[in-house]
Amino acid sequence: MKKIIYVLFLFLVVVSGLVFANREIKNETSKKKVVKNLSNTEKKDALKKWEATPDGIMFKKWETSPAGKKVYASEAKIRKPIKDYMNMEGVVTSLSLAPGSRLGFGIMVKINRDDYILSFGLEKSGSNEFHQLKSLKVNDTIIIKSHSVSHAPKYLYPIISGDYVERDRKIIYKRVFSKDGC
Repeated sequence: MKKIIYVLFLFLVVVSGLVFANREIKNETSKKKVVKNLSNTEKKDALKKWEATPDGIMFKKWETSPAGKKVYASEAKIRKPIKDYMNMEGVVTSLSLAPGSRLGFGIMVKINRDDYILSFGLEKSGSNEFHQLKSLKVNDTIIIKSHSVSHAPKYLYPIISGDYVERDRKIIYKRVFSKDGC
């Protein structure tokens, strides 16, 4: 009889533990923040508010400055190859970025007589992901493919995200995109 009571008691403890754990999991999911998509008018209002901040004012001044106009003109020259993920031929002009740069590993390239930052992101410790890129030399001709180009007032050149690099018809870097989408 004692064995039956112990088994029933153990069964009751296990079942109540499962019920309690399930309730906590449901509470956690309900507490997660729901991301709300903003309407176009809400986006425009948020942009106007940001433009009134000191950072926004500084950015607007940079956009209208000669340096900002030069960056936008350089971006416009490669917009189509970026959009269509086409080959762009570039020449390596520097093997490092300016001191204080926070773009991770990158090099400077010249594409159609304009200079660009070719950024590959942060190096993971112990990884040799950029090993072949580090074998590049100044004046090497490379083929670049990218999905995006961006800019920042801190940098004098547009920033190309390095997704694919080829030298002498050999792939020396190809970004592996995560399956999560992030």
